[in-house]
Amino acid sequence: MFKKILVANRGEIARRVIRACHELKIAAVAVFSEADEKAAYLKEADQAVCIGPGPSSLSYLNQDAILHVAQTEECEAIHPGYGFLAENAIFATRCEQQKLTFIGPRPAHIRLMGDKSTARETMRKVGLPVMPGSSQVLQSLEEAVSLAEVIGYPVLLKATAGGGGKGMRLVAAKTEMKDNFLQASAEAQKAFSNPDLYMEKYFVNARHIEFQILADAFGKVIHLGERECSIQRNHQKLLEEAPAFGFSEEKRAKMGQKICEALSEIGYLGAGTMEFLLSKSGELYFMEMNTRIQVEHPVTELVTGIDLVAWQIKIAAGERLSLSQDQIKLSGHAIECRINAEDPDYNFKPSPGCVTRFDVPENSPQGPVRFDTHVSKDYNIPPYYDSMIGKLIVHGHDRDAAIKQMQKALLATCIEGVPTTLDLQRMIVAHPVFVAGGYDCGFLQEIKWQK
Repeated sequence: MFKKILVANRGEIARRVIRACHELKIAAVAVFSEADEKAAYLKEADQAVCIGPGPSSLSYLNQDAILHVAQTEECEAIHPGYGFLAENAIFATRCEQQKLTFIGPRPAHIRLMGDKSTARETMRKVGLPVMPGSSQVLQSLEEAVSLAEVIGYPVLLKATAGGGGKGMRLVAAKTEMKDNFLQASAEAQKAFSNPDLYMEKYFVNARHIEFQILADAFGKVIHLGERECSIQRNHQKLLEEAPAFGFSEEKRAKMGQKICEALSEIGYLGAGTMEFLLSKSGELYFMEMNTRIQVEHPVTELVTGIDLVAWQIKIAAGERLSLSQDQIKLSGHAIECRINAEDPDYNFKPSPGCVTRFDVPENSPQGPVRFDTHVSKDYNIPPYYDSMIGKLIVHGHDRDAAIKQMQKALLATCIEGVPTTLDLQRMIVAHPVFVAGGYDCGFLQEIKWQK
């Protein structure tokens, strides 16, 4: 096992990784930008080193600075968390070159799954059902028009290097194709330095389902069930739950086995998430894979009792998975609400500033209420990063109990000083469509937000 790990991230995920390191008796080295120098979680690390100014391009994306700290502080491994460098194959390769273990998949698999069109084609070849669409990057606007006529409108244009809803456009008719193609390509170039797009069939009233997997270096792959991530704004998740409502044991076992076989065939290593669209008719279609820990991993942890971050570290250290598939049992139900410093009344405008009040319910990592955050009273939310304040997660013996627990926990949470999405989340979990489990990816567009 490693003796010292560098945590190449910030905020709640940095605190989460530090906690996992300490539970495994590993020293944790935190890096921070000048904008984060007063963050409370830095005191929880065994060492904390500044790596640059506030903008992420000068700090959390500064590979040279991070690798220099890792070498200077004699770290053996680097945990990238999510975002920033977590799915950067070049950074993973540089870690290997400097004899540092990158806690994540091999660089080849980051490249393979990081290009969305290549990932789709790879999964199709190993037998997973893939969303109807282009088999490779679209070469021109003319090709996009021709293909859309074949698969039928509406279609989605998506950045092949994308994520977080950037470089994505819904096209409902041929007359909308040109403007959307040019806009999506330009946005993809700006966000990912890659303008390439691919196309998928767009299914109305579909749901977003994802499977969590773990794979060791000895060829063993297991899945830890599915999560429902259908409540989204502009393709960005706001609320997740596990297991998915109405998802049968038979469907879970069948698709889980296919996923494990597919990832075993390509020799995948580490944690990962396979993302699917569930059509109204009940068909699952593979969309993409995230080769990192997910923001929403806590709901899986609460229903399985398995520490995913600890297993990321153990696998990277060369340990065998001691868990077998038949040992994975889903117990009860878990829900996560992301609390963001955004103003829903003004198109979810990011709201950096000082948190003047921060009252959250009593919580613990094991639940039944868990609040993963890096924020406290008088914390200044910087303008440079993701607007997430924290994640409120609850666990109940069934879905109804979890919903009641979440409603209670949200009412017990008070954050002042900056606008937040707290009221929106309270409305969502009390809405009769959500309570009945009948929602899909269009939920937020179909309901009227009222403060």
